[in-house]
Amino acid sequence: MTRIQKYVAATAVAVALVGAPAVSYAASQGKAASGTQPRVTEARAAITEAAAKKAPTAQIVAPGEHVKVPGGAEIWLTKEGKYWTTPDNPEPQFRSVVDGNIDLTQPGVSMQTEGVDGHYFLSGLYYGGKGTASRVTVGTRSGAVHGKLLELAGKPGWGVWYATAEVPATDDKGGLDHFENVTVLTTKGKVYAQLKLN
Repeated sequence: MTRIQKYVAATAVAVALVGAPAVSYAASQGKAASGTQPRVTEARAAITEAAAKKAPTAQIVAPGEHVKVPGGAEIWLTKEGKYWTTPDNPEPQFRSVVDGNIDLTQPGVSMQTEGVDGHYFLSGLYYGGKGTASRVTVGTRSGAVHGKLLELAGKPGWGVWYATAEVPATDDKGGLDHFENVTVLTTKGKVYAQLKLN
């Protein structure tokens, strides 16, 4: 057997063994056999579903359960809304979800900022989005800040996010210009709700 014949034979065996990648490559080149595209679509859907199952979701808390935030702040939820305190402001503050100021049928995010122990304590409500809220990111001029989500059991249609951020060295406007947006994403990586600040 000549060297060329051996090479052709080895290639044929490799294609026979690998099979699926050979078909996938053909599909990417627009040369797929009939029926390949539905299988590729099904595979992508399965991968998306598996990723969604592994994605984080909000921490479920009981009404009135206090969650301690690094730096000394505390948050708790009731059916009426979000409560929080900070070391500098121990009197509970409150944001309602039942007073008509927010529309739970439309996607939305709010944000409050407070200085706590040399950092910013960031928090707010999120509500009205489609899908299951998974994670929150605050866009800042010095990079992204990742936070956490809290929700009551069941499907209340709203939750609370919180995060801590460094105070920038050049901060001379109380941080208002430092923050650009707040984005809550779903388990599928889609935008649940977003607040654009700058």
